[in-house]
Amino acid sequence: MKKIKCVISYDGTEFAGFQIQPKQRTVQGEIEKVLEKIHKGKSIRIHPSGRTDAGVHAIRQVIHFETPLNLKEKNWKQAMNTVAPDDIIVKEVAFVEDTFHARYSACEKEYRYYVSNKQDKDVFKRHYVYQFPYQLAIEPMQEACRYFEGTHDFTTFSSAKATIKGSKIRTLTHVSCNVVDRDQIEFIFRGNGFLYNMVRIMVGALLDIGQGRRKPDDIVILLEKMDRRLLGETAPPEGLYLWDIIYEQSI
Repeated sequence: MKKIKCVISYDGTEFAGFQIQPKQRTVQGEIEKVLEKIHKGKSIRIHPSGRTDAGVHAIRQVIHFETPLNLKEKNWKQAMNTVAPDDIIVKEVAFVEDTFHARYSACEKEYRYYVSNKQDKDVFKRHYVYQFPYQLAIEPMQEACRYFEGTHDFTTFSSAKATIKGSKIRTLTHVSCNVVDRDQIEFIFRGNGFLYNMVRIMVGALLDIGQGRRKPDDIVILLEKMDRRLLGETAPPEGLYLWDIIYEQSI
């Protein structure tokens, strides 16, 4: 058996999330259908670096699987892309050691979130940015970003619907907010792990600060309180992208 690592991209618009769900179209389900065809009807289970929710996109998601087939790396990429649906593409394929795991070998993840601040909504971007036509002050949001960096308990910034038990302490190494186009704002979050809806809840809090509803240093108090009820609605999934998975070495 060989272990294969794949880097994939997908448009999350038409998916009910990454993880397989009964009677729902999912990224995992579609990729496993691709592998089943390549393996002549044999079921192959994939293992991702993590899950994404319905409507969330991925630039560089990483998966691994085991196979008895003897194909070259370039042939794997070609075969998978030939069978894959149009909203999934395999970008890289590599053979890896048995010790590699797409999830447990990762040391950092990076997410990016995009907000369009135009007064008029763009019908062609409705699935790819959060269209938020309200005045925002960038500098207070940039100041607030710095309070997220470091090691904290992110209970306040985790969905109350989360089913994962255990510690909600995470370390964020980089959080930033910048205008990348005249009316588009890019939020970058990089860290060793993220809780359910964590990025989208943080974005919602930062937008409150940009509107003057909160002060930048309110983030410190919110982290200390460990209470999701202190914050408003979660930002929608359309603007969120799993940007990259970082491993200790190139595998």
